[in-house]
Amino acid sequence: MGVDWHSSMASSSTTAASPAYRGRFAPSPTGPLHFGSLVTAVGSYLDAKANRGTWLVRMEDLDPPRNMPGAAEAILQALEALGMMWDETVVYQSKRGDAYAAALAKLKKRKLVYPCACSRREISDSAVSGIDGPVYTGTCRKGLLSGRATRAERVLTEGALIEFKDAIQGKVAHNLERQIGDFVLKRADGPYAYQLAVVVDDAAQGITDVVRGADLLDSTLRQIYLQQLLGFATPRYAHLPVAVNVVGEKLSKQTLAAPIDTSNPVAMLNAALVFLGQDSIDCAPQDTAAFWKRAIAGWRLARVPRTRAEHAPALP
Repeated sequence: MGVDWHSSMASSSTTAASPAYRGRFAPSPTGPLHFGSLVTAVGSYLDAKANRGTWLVRMEDLDPPRNMPGAAEAILQALEALGMMWDETVVYQSKRGDAYAAALAKLKKRKLVYPCACSRREISDSAVSGIDGPVYTGTCRKGLLSGRATRAERVLTEGALIEFKDAIQGKVAHNLERQIGDFVLKRADGPYAYQLAVVVDDAAQGITDVVRGADLLDSTLRQIYLQQLLGFATPRYAHLPVAVNVVGEKLSKQTLAAPIDTSNPVAMLNAALVFLGQDSIDCAPQDTAAFWKRAIAGWRLARVPRTRAEHAPALP
């Protein structure tokens, strides 16, 4: 079964009395479900079900200009066509602004958040390059200069050394101040940052296990830091290799990734299963129930490739 890796995690949330497994799939509705998203959906679903857990779906639709009309509904319809049914009501981040505001207010009360007036160009001109772009140097930590308007709210990262053991990628550690800098929790133009929203939502939904793409591996350190500041439990993490195209680009709307074809569901599911290092399932092309029964029984997280990226296969 897929439970073996849990006992090896160096997480404070792993105890003899650990709560029942609660996992989630959290796509951004910027387009229809493509193979890269399917891999994450399949991996998270299999690990949840192999551990007799609950599998949730959350739409990360925080940034309205990036959302494609009808994409959320299309993603849900694709999951249904593939036999992947979520266990609780779908949560939409666009409807949870009050929860994010309360978390931000809690951090502000402790003087852990400050307003920043720096533009992206100003930051780029004065910063060194970090693991996720320019490292913010803390220019506005001591207050805004006269006449400057707030562009964002940032969280202090002074001396924050965060590390964790990923079930697939191994040990990951960052000095946030040196490698990331004080990162944004809310933009002045309105949207809350992904890092804050995902932490608040995972806590609210009681998520114990996060299985997602390795493109978010470096974000995990920031999320663990916020969990610590807000007093939330830290889930166990497993970051799957990201599906990339022939030139090494992550499959996405921007790289023109094709929507998956749900008319032949078992073939599509088998492509994702083999990508994740598992054995393909021999069953009727439309028999998703038989596919999932056997795939869940055979799921081995230890067989997932321990790389951050793998080339996507030619799809049926």
